[in-house]
Amino acid sequence: MTAEMTDQKTDIRSLSRDELTDEMTRLGQPAYRGGQIFQWLHGKLASSFDEMSNLPLSLRERLKQEYELRPLRAAEVKVSALDGTRKYLFALSDGNVIESVLMKYKYGNSVCISSQVGCRMGCRFCASTIGGRVRDLSPAEMLDQIYQIQKSTGERVSHVVIMGSGEPLDNYENLLRFIRLLTDENGFRLSQRNITVSTCGLVPQMLRLADEGLPVTLALSLHASSDEARKKLMPVANRYRLQEVLGACHTYFEKTGRRVSFEYSLVKGVNDSLAEASALAALLKDQHGHVNLIPVNPIRERDFRQPERKTVEAFKNCLEKNGIHVTIRREMGRDIHGACGQLRRSYMEEKE
Repeated sequence: MTAEMTDQKTDIRSLSRDELTDEMTRLGQPAYRGGQIFQWLHGKLASSFDEMSNLPLSLRERLKQEYELRPLRAAEVKVSALDGTRKYLFALSDGNVIESVLMKYKYGNSVCISSQVGCRMGCRFCASTIGGRVRDLSPAEMLDQIYQIQKSTGERVSHVVIMGSGEPLDNYENLLRFIRLLTDENGFRLSQRNITVSTCGLVPQMLRLADEGLPVTLALSLHASSDEARKKLMPVANRYRLQEVLGACHTYFEKTGRRVSFEYSLVKGVNDSLAEASALAALLKDQHGHVNLIPVNPIRERDFRQPERKTVEAFKNCLEKNGIHVTIRREMGRDIHGACGQLRRSYMEEKE
């Protein structure tokens, strides 16, 4: 059993339906109780055992003794006056805090969640990594970001992006369990096609994910068109060359049929020239993917700035002329510290 353990109690929300059935058998309960509990946790989004009204009181008391069920607590919620984006700062049971973001689109509600407390990847433009990685999140802690947001808004979450604090593929086993729990037909029932997993380019894990048979979208944080330029922004580029990373992207497409999304943060005077755009087009010409251009969200610890709008448009036009599918990502939540790690960092500084 790979579920997270705290105080010797099993993290019940991280257990699969089959594992819950086995647990009920171990406790001398009818096997069907496992399915009932799974539905309470992942279908009805119960935050306590007391809510599970179709279970005998004696079983509910036994569950409290045997298992852990600790919902996340919203320590802070900020709502954008510009576009209705909601930024959640969730407190974990051990005192750490993580961020999640709800973004409302015409096609539905999308939630961006964290996969780790902090991050050890060291990308220069990201606030999440400034304090390093503290620990991985359990599947339950990843799930409950979505569950708590859906409960707080009363609106269905239709898309999930694992692109908040942390490198999802650096927390591989918990990520995989999270995806399978979230998409179980007996629980939350999210389509696997509506899940996007972000990575800065951990090649072995990318190749491993390609073999899992999950039709999730892979999003690569690219941000440069050459190894040398990428090394200045992303330390991971010192370990995996672009040729290896893009080879893994190509393999992912071949094995899953899913188009890879290439994330490209535009930083003024760093990677926003037309020469860079031409080089990027040449780099991606054989990839079956889509480029997301992201004008960098400035953080005060770095001196990176956004390019002017005309520079962004010229970059986009150059890619399109070279046959690359590209969109400029709409900025969401700019007035509420919308970028990864910003709200958590300001909260920690205030506490200190």
